[in-house]
Amino acid sequence: MPIRTFNDNTFVAFIDICGFKEMMRQEQRAVNNLCKFYNDSYHIIKHQNRKSCKVNGIFVSDCGILFVRQGRNHIIQLEALLKIIKEIINRMIEIDIMLTISIAYGPFLYEDRIELMGMRKSFLMGNAYVWAYFDNEDGLPKIQPGQCRILSKNLPHEIKVEIENGHNNNFKMIRKGIIDTEHYYYYWMLQNPHEIDKFEKEYNFAYNSHFSAILNVLKRKPNLRQNFDDNL
Repeated sequence: MPIRTFNDNTFVAFIDICGFKEMMRQEQRAVNNLCKFYNDSYHIIKHQNRKSCKVNGIFVSDCGILFVRQGRNHIIQLEALLKIIKEIINRMIEIDIMLTISIAYGPFLYEDRIELMGMRKSFLMGNAYVWAYFDNEDGLPKIQPGQCRILSKNLPHEIKVEIENGHNNNFKMIRKGIIDTEHYYYYWMLQNPHEIDKFEKEYNFAYNSHFSAILNVLKRKPNLRQNFDDNL
């Protein structure tokens, strides 16, 4: 079923598969992973429970754009979107694929324009889409594999209140960055907010270990050069 035209303020999520360019070196793996991404996302969106707050999705290559098209209650809107995002992330984690997700709130326009022979036109624009896209691509600090974050810019006041007061159970896994004050981070992988600090330490250790491994290789380079010179 095609997506009907939409033009209103809403939440928009931009989803990207981490490392897809490198993945394309193995063509069949890339194809299988995209099929998983498309098929699972389709079924999750199709069977969403909230009849009063529907989420639509547009998928192109290794990216997905989700937007909430019904409901005026911002809290219910964001809850519905996060539920679908969490399900998609968990399905992809099953096959060792990580995603990055940026969410923004603001004006969004979608038009499914008239199809021509050999051509389909989908028109996307609006600040929410632009903000989410650029945050995922070039936002600071750079979004890391597995992270789902919400831009604080233009975020409805009642959402900020619910997150910061911690009264809403569904928002207890969202926390504003300590150093990064421009985003709220959604800890989809955890069940208890008390686990967040421990998780952050473990994640940062794992992330920094990657650079430590590279540094160790680089530090060995003089020895390799010396061995090369000795053989001349």
